[in-house]
Amino acid sequence: MKTIKNFLIVFMSIGLITSCSDDDDTPNPVNEEEVITTMTLTLTPSGGGTAVTFQSQDLDGDGPNAPMITVSGALQASTTYNGSVVFLNELESPAENITLEVIEEDDEHQVFYGFTGTSGSSITYNDQDVNGNPLGVNITLNAGAASTGNTLTVVLKHEPTKPNDGTIANADGETDVEATFSFDVN
Repeated sequence: MKTIKNFLIVFMSIGLITSCSDDDDTPNPVNEEEVITTMTLTLTPSGGGTAVTFQSQDLDGDGPNAPMITVSGALQASTTYNGSVVFLNELESPAENITLEVIEEDDEHQVFYGFTGTSGSSITYNDQDVNGNPLGVNITLNAGAASTGNTLTVVLKHEPTKPNDGTIANADGETDVEATFSFDVN
């Protein structure tokens, strides 16, 4: 009986010692993916005039319905536009402006733009992250020659390779939101 008591005391002591070990491992913070239901790119002619809005709105989030894609008008040939993109989570009330988080975490995000069908159109980034790499929330778009059936793809990437060549194909990272818009240049 005395042997069993000694065995239990030793066994419990070992359990107590190992349970009180120094475990200062701090867990890594979880950075949940942003929920983005609406992306709006507003292009305003630099000399004044009517803005053109490109919008993708998916109010059921990851639900079964496809996003509603709208473009408010045509771009004017050989015109320079000042652009800004806004990302919203409209599943929240009031809507949460995800753009603020993108700007705050600028070293972990980049907005990419890709054209098809346009001749002479170009995008210039007007903002950078803390390391001097393009961010893409504020841009200048130079509309090229008059044409129809053009597309503009806008992609927000989380943790893209930086620096990069500015193309969507070589961006890596995870896509937070992506939309392709059809438009004309008059």
